[in-house]
Amino acid sequence: MSEQQQQQARILIAEDEANLRLVLQKELERLGYRVQAAPDGEAALRKLEESNVDVLLCDINMPRIDGMELLRRVHQRPNPPEVIMLTGQATVETAVEAMKLGAYDYLTKPYTISELDVRVRQAADKRRLRVDNTRLREQLARQSALPEIVSVSEVMKEAIRLIERVAPSEASVLITGESGTGKELVAHAIHRLSNRADASFVDLNCAAFQESLLESELFGYEAGAFSGAKGRKLGLIELADGGTLFLDEVTELPAQLQAKLLRAIETRTFFRVGGVRKVEVNVRIVAATNRNLDAVVNDGVFRSDLLYRINGFQISLAPLRERPEDIEPLTRYLLKRIAGTHPPELTDDAFAALRAYNWPGNVRQLKNCLERAVILSNNGRITLSELPPEVTRPAIAPIVPAAAPQVAGAEVAPVLAAPVASTPGSLRESERQQILAALEQTGWHRGKTAEILGISPSTLYRRLRDYDLERRR
Repeated sequence: MSEQQQQQARILIAEDEANLRLVLQKELERLGYRVQAAPDGEAALRKLEESNVDVLLCDINMPRIDGMELLRRVHQRPNPPEVIMLTGQATVETAVEAMKLGAYDYLTKPYTISELDVRVRQAADKRRLRVDNTRLREQLARQSALPEIVSVSEVMKEAIRLIERVAPSEASVLITGESGTGKELVAHAIHRLSNRADASFVDLNCAAFQESLLESELFGYEAGAFSGAKGRKLGLIELADGGTLFLDEVTELPAQLQAKLLRAIETRTFFRVGGVRKVEVNVRIVAATNRNLDAVVNDGVFRSDLLYRINGFQISLAPLRERPEDIEPLTRYLLKRIAGTHPPELTDDAFAALRAYNWPGNVRQLKNCLERAVILSNNGRITLSELPPEVTRPAIAPIVPAAAPQVAGAEVAPVLAAPVASTPGSLRESERQQILAALEQTGWHRGKTAEILGISPSTLYRRLRDYDLERRR
């Protein structure tokens, strides 16, 4: 165990002798462990409920709940700590019983602090490896099957065909489409069908971090790189080595990071923040955006050379309003996911309303709508009353985000641009009018506006600032 891992190891001492308990706590803290103490078994159980513990040092003879009973109860918990039993009256029988109940080790008083330190290090190491192994098994289980892309429409069948064709290659993939159309689901499918499926799939939402944090999140940092950087931190691009790095909302990357990412993709090397040694990586880039590619390049928001690098193969996802035949199978699938094996049934009127609505937030909005309906449903039925007002009584013309265009030389799934309910004008003005209409529909509630538009709140705040819509006029 490294010194940093030792400092992070969490120890709980269950010991009824106050002086010994205090000595153990002070000595282990001096060695760098994070230590809590409890005077008996009941208090120890309460502390285990309140915080995560790596190693429990447990006296056998304690009031209320003795050490053996505490050991039994600890091992009934999910992901229990490793337990080291401490006693002044050792017998072979108690040692054997403790080991049968799952104790990691057994120490007889008197023992030295150095001896205890060695046992605690080994126990903390074992638990860390056990936790890591569990996480890896869960990750492997998630990768064992493809995510379900529910669709009967021809445009989505074409998109799935493109996914299957491009996945085994090493080409960078750019997934375009409105928010809520399933771009992240497609990215997972590409990874799981690729030759990198056994390695990591690491995702980063480029709009979810402040610019000052995004670089260290993506590229990591060295100890001392800035105030508070006490040790080395690996960035997501390094954690994805051998696997796939998914950059969601990639067009939100600040200009400085675009240049560094371009260099990393071209050379397969990069520097951590504050680093002087190059780090080599072998990563496949899959990116996604809901922005108009021509607009972000022409406006100077996104580098054209980086776009060409990440857009080795483009897959465009059609919005839900252009594939209404998918609404019914998606609804039935989502209801089972939300409500289990016996979901409520929709009335004919409710189904008709779902089919007639334009779904500006696409599948994500449909899922939110159904979650609300399931909560409000009575007697196993969803009627018009349980659907949101905007679905049953749209107050304004549907808000349609600008569709992402095809890029020359890229193979794409066919997508038809939907008309925007406003006077034709520039793309920026169209987008501004869509945001303004959504704000008016929600009474300028930013959270609801972002949900209707199918974009993240952080992206909406940037758009409000860009279009001078931060205050209601």
